[in-house]
Amino acid sequence: MDLEKLKEFRNANNPYAALLGIRVEEIGQGTARVSLRLEDKHFNPVGVPHGGVYFSMADTACGSAMASHGYYAVTVNASYDFLRSGRAGDTLTAVAAEVKGGRTLCVYGVRITNQEGTLLGTGTFTFYKLDREIEL
Repeated sequence: MDLEKLKEFRNANNPYAALLGIRVEEIGQGTARVSLRLEDKHFNPVGVPHGGVYFSMADTACGSAMASHGYYAVTVNASYDFLRSGRAGDTLTAVAAEVKGGRTLCVYGVRITNQEGTLLGTGTFTFYKLDREIEL
């Protein structure tokens, strides 16, 4: 699988991630990195980025790492620990790596940091691999 084409495909075919401003920066075999620049639209009434922003970044990173195997997949379980908040203007990066590949269930770990490398959160996402190849 051409991972550069897969990255382009993921960016062009994920309207939800595009709405938030999440971009897939890199996909490797069982790994992926996505980024997002925090803007006012990402903040909740408390004045911090909405938790869904972090969760969506984590899910997008892990889903992109899963896609590196050439199959569509769906998230079946996920947990995310919110450790710190980002600030307006911060560039967040989510890096995902395969913990366990399987025939049907695959597990990925993810870490989200800001531009200074400060850890903002971690997560674990489990995917069900569909019997449907990604055609680029």
